[in-house]
Amino acid sequence: MLVNCVHIPRTMMKKIRVSLLCLILSLLYSCGSDLVYLAPLAPNASVLAFGDSLTAGFGASPGQGYPEVLASSAALNIFNAGISGELSREGLERLPELLAQHRPQLVILCHGGNDLLRSTGADAAKSNILAMIAMVQAQGAEVLLLGVPRPGIFLSTADFYAEIAEQTQVAYVPDLIRDVLSDAALKSDAAHPNSSGYRVIAGEIESYLMEAGAI
Repeated sequence: MLVNCVHIPRTMMKKIRVSLLCLILSLLYSCGSDLVYLAPLAPNASVLAFGDSLTAGFGASPGQGYPEVLASSAALNIFNAGISGELSREGLERLPELLAQHRPQLVILCHGGNDLLRSTGADAAKSNILAMIAMVQAQGAEVLLLGVPRPGIFLSTADFYAEIAEQTQVAYVPDLIRDVLSDAALKSDAAHPNSSGYRVIAGEIESYLMEAGAI
């Protein structure tokens, strides 16, 4: 019996792979994480994506970081306030002006990765991120916290992110960045996703926001 083989272009295979990963991650997060409900975003609400290079979109084509992709796919007004190489103490100093300028209803917070890479360490990152969250909440905004993995061969999200989420009761997505950086096809280097990886991150954040009632 003759079997006809269908040739699938490599570009299409890559898209299929990314779509399957998004589906798998969505199932994992919906089953394995505690969902914190968020207030529905107002039609013209401002969303602040705040962090370092993972927010800035380092490693992706211009305009292909997760904030830009999420803004387009979910029709949200998102300001990308990511600065590559920034330490959490520097972010803490920068945040008040951004909150005053943009008056966000929601802040997507992804910070501390550079502290983990340098001698400043986890304790400083935890303290500074807690202060950031307190500052955001004092403005009446909500927080969606993204966990960042410690550097190494076997990636694992730093423990203090879960401690922060439990202490502050903010919405938290623990292992999304770790899972993306564990797939060679989704990263540009050991610490940064590529354009495909950022699309996965954007898709999972959108799914979380939908499940949490924000959109």
